[in-house]
Amino acid sequence: MQSHAKVVVVGGGCVGASVLYGLTQHGCTDAVMLERTTLTSGSTWHAAGLLVTFVRSHNVSKMTMETIRIYSEVEKKIGASVGLRQVGQLRVANTQERWDEFLSYVSIAEAAGVPCKLLTPEEIAELHPLLNQSEHIRGGILHTEDGYVNPADITMAMARLAREKGAKVFQNTEAQAYEKLENGLWKVTTNQGEITCEHLVFATGNYARENARRVGLDLPCIPIVHQYWTTETVPLLKERRAQGLPEFPILRDEDYGAYLREDVGGIQFGPYEFTKDLKLFAEDRVPPDFGADLLPEDFDAVQTQWERAIERVPTLAEVGIKANTRGPFQMTPDELPLAGPAPGQENLWLAEGMPGGILWGGTVGERLARWIVDGDPGMDMSELDPRRFSDYASKRWTMDKVRETWGNHMNAHIPGEDFPNARPMKTIGSYDLLSAHGAVWTSFNGYEFPRWFAKSREDAVPEHSFRRTNHMERVQEEVRTTRDVAGFIEMSPMTKFTLRGPGAAEWLDGLMANKLPKVGRMTLSLLLNPKGGMDAEYTVVRYAENDFYLVSTPNWRAYNWDQLRRLLPNDSSVLLEDVSEQLGVIALAGPKAREILQPLTDNDLSNETFPWLSAQMGEVGYAKGVHLLRVSYTGELGWELHHPVGYNRHLVDLLLKAGVKPFGLEALESMRLEKSYRAINREICKDMTPYEAGLDRFVVTDGRDFIGKAALLKQKKEGAYRRLVTLKLPFGETSVMFDEGVYAQGKLIGRVTSGGFSYYCNHDIAMALVPQNMTAPGTKMQVLVHNEMRDAVVIDTCAVDPANTRPRA
Repeated sequence: MQSHAKVVVVGGGCVGASVLYGLTQHGCTDAVMLERTTLTSGSTWHAAGLLVTFVRSHNVSKMTMETIRIYSEVEKKIGASVGLRQVGQLRVANTQERWDEFLSYVSIAEAAGVPCKLLTPEEIAELHPLLNQSEHIRGGILHTEDGYVNPADITMAMARLAREKGAKVFQNTEAQAYEKLENGLWKVTTNQGEITCEHLVFATGNYARENARRVGLDLPCIPIVHQYWTTETVPLLKERRAQGLPEFPILRDEDYGAYLREDVGGIQFGPYEFTKDLKLFAEDRVPPDFGADLLPEDFDAVQTQWERAIERVPTLAEVGIKANTRGPFQMTPDELPLAGPAPGQENLWLAEGMPGGILWGGTVGERLARWIVDGDPGMDMSELDPRRFSDYASKRWTMDKVRETWGNHMNAHIPGEDFPNARPMKTIGSYDLLSAHGAVWTSFNGYEFPRWFAKSREDAVPEHSFRRTNHMERVQEEVRTTRDVAGFIEMSPMTKFTLRGPGAAEWLDGLMANKLPKVGRMTLSLLLNPKGGMDAEYTVVRYAENDFYLVSTPNWRAYNWDQLRRLLPNDSSVLLEDVSEQLGVIALAGPKAREILQPLTDNDLSNETFPWLSAQMGEVGYAKGVHLLRVSYTGELGWELHHPVGYNRHLVDLLLKAGVKPFGLEALESMRLEKSYRAINREICKDMTPYEAGLDRFVVTDGRDFIGKAALLKQKKEGAYRRLVTLKLPFGETSVMFDEGVYAQGKLIGRVTSGGFSYYCNHDIAMALVPQNMTAPGTKMQVLVHNEMRDAVVIDTCAVDPANTRPRA
C-alpha cells in the first residue's frame, strides 16, 4: 500500500466509490479508497437501489436529480449497463392530507427542475392496472425520471472509472486508527500499514458511529434494519415482457405503506416499518463476525403492510414468495445524510448517515469532491451539513428520533410538523410557567421553543395542516396584540458568543461584510464565503474596543461555533466563548414596550439615552447582569433581554404579572414576513449574496477587506444577478410556504424563498428571487401555490411600516 495520498476515502460502498469518482472527475487523481473487506460488502450489496426525487426542498430535489444524472453518465462512460432503469414512480393519494401534499409539492418540483405530473384516478388505473381501484383514491403523482439501479454494478463502475483516472483502491484494508500530525496531515493506520493524507473522508456506512469515535466524534446516526421480499414470476408481467412492453412504474400507496416494483418478472415488496416495529442495529459496534451478511426474516414487523398490500394489489396473493432480503443501513434523526466538514476537525469530511446510500451516493460524491478540491461544494449543502446537529444529539436521543422518523416515512409530511419522541429534552426555567399559559412547543437546537399559545394547557394540542387551522385565530390574536399593544417571546435557544482579546476588533472586522459598530451600539453583520454567499448572520454588539457579544440563530449553534473556531488567529489574541447555555433571551416588543419595561429597570429607556440599535448592561426586576438590546425581529419598538439563565422564570413571571401576553414562533414568522426581514437558510443562505438578498446596506466595501469582498465587487460590476422582492398574494384555504415557482406570462422566472399568511394584513406575503427587471413595485407576476396560479404583485419595501418608524419610536 502506498504511504501518502492527497485524499483517503475510508469505505468501499456506493458512497465511498462515488466520492472517489467525484474526486477524479474534478482533477484529484491522487486519491485512495480503503475497504475493510471487499467493495459493496456493506449495505450496498443488499440495497434495493431505488432512485426517488420526491422531497419538498429546492436544493435536495436538485441533489437527487443530480444522482440520477451522474449514474446515467457513468453508464455511458463504461459502455455497459449498471442496471439503471428510469421506469418512473407513481405515488397514490387516498386521503385529503396526502393529496394536499402532492398539490403543494408540484410547484417545488418544477422550480427545482424535477419532472412530475399529477394524475387523476382514471389515469392511475390506466397507468398501473395491477392496483385495485378504490373510491378513496384522490389522485396521484408521477415522477418520470425515478427508477432504480443495480447497487453493486454502479459502485463497481464508479470505482473502475476512478482507477482509470489514477485513483487507487485497496481492499481487505481495514482503517484501525487516525492521528492528526503536527504538519497538518492525517495518518491512517491500517492492517496493511500506514498512509498519510491531506484530506480524510469517512464513508463507512454501518460503522459510522464506532469509526467516528476514534477521532472523538459522536455522530447522530444509527443503523436501522429494513427488508424487502421478492415474489415468484407474475404471469401478467412475464406476458408484458414477451410483448416488449415497458415496466410498470414503481408504485407507492400510503394505504399499504410500501413500494412495489418489478424485479425480473416478479414483484419486489418493500414495506416501511412502523415505529413500534422498527429494529435498530449496531447501536455501539458492528458485530466482529458481521460482513456481507443478511439478517433473519421478520415478517411479524410488517404483516399489516403485507395484508393491506394484498388488498390493494391482489396479484401479490396469486404468487409465492421467492426471497427475503433484510439488512441494516444508516439513518439520521431527520432522514438526511451527514455530508460535509466534520465539526471540530480540520480536513476531515463526512459522508455518513446515508438513509439510502444509492440515492445519495452520486450527489454526495460530487459535492464533497468539489468542496475538497475547490473549497466550495457549488451549492448550498446546509440541509446535509453534519453541523446542523449540536451536542444535544446523544445516542439515546438519536435512537428514539430515528425510530420515529423512519416510522413516519410513509406518512404525508407537512412543513412545520413536530414529532413528540424524545421531547421535551432541554427546557428553560419558564417552561412550566408558559405551558400553564397554553404554550404549544416546537424544538430548536434541542430546546423547547413556543410555537403558539392556546387558551389553556388543556387546549394546547399541536395542529398542522396545509389548510386553514383552528389555532390560526390564536396566532392572529398574538400578532395583533403585539403590534397594537405589546407581547413577549421566549427565545433562550438563540446562539450567543462572547469575543474578547487585544486582536478581537481587527479579526472580526476582517470577517464581516459590515463595518463594526461603535461602542454601545449593535449592527447586523454577515459572514460571507469566498464566493460572496452568506454563510452566517450575527447581531454584533460592541461593549468596548475589543469586547463583543454575538447573537445568531438557534439551530446553527454548532455550525457557527465550528466556522468561527476555524477562522481564529493562532496567536491567542482573540478569545471566543460559547455562552449559549449560560444566557437566556426574552424579547419584548410593541408600542407599549417602553412603558412596560421602564418600571422594571433603572436604565433610562428614552430615545435620547437608549436609542434604537444600542445596547446596555443593567438590571431588570431582580435579575442582574442583563444585556438590554434595543432591537426587535417583529419590527416594533422593543428590547431583547439577554439574562443569566437562572433568572428566566422570574423575568417571564414579571411580564405575565404586568399583563403582557406571550407570543410564539408562528406569530414571529408572520411579523418578520410583514417587515420583509430575511431569515437564515431562506433569504440568508450560502448560495445567495447580500446584493441578491437586498441586504446591500449591510455591506461596506470602502477602505476595508473581508471574506467574499472580491466576489461581491465582481458581481456588482457585472450586474446580472437576481434580486429578492416581497410579494403580496391573496389567501385562500392554503398559503404560500417556500420554494414554490414564480411565473411571468406562463414562464418560470424565479422561486419563493419563504412565505406565509400575514395575520396583521390578512393576505399572504412571500419573498422571492426574480430577475432584476421584475423588481419594481407594482410589477405583476404569479406564484404556483397548491397547484393554483395565484396573482402576485411586488410591494415597496415591506407590508407593515415601510418607513420603519415603529422600532425607532
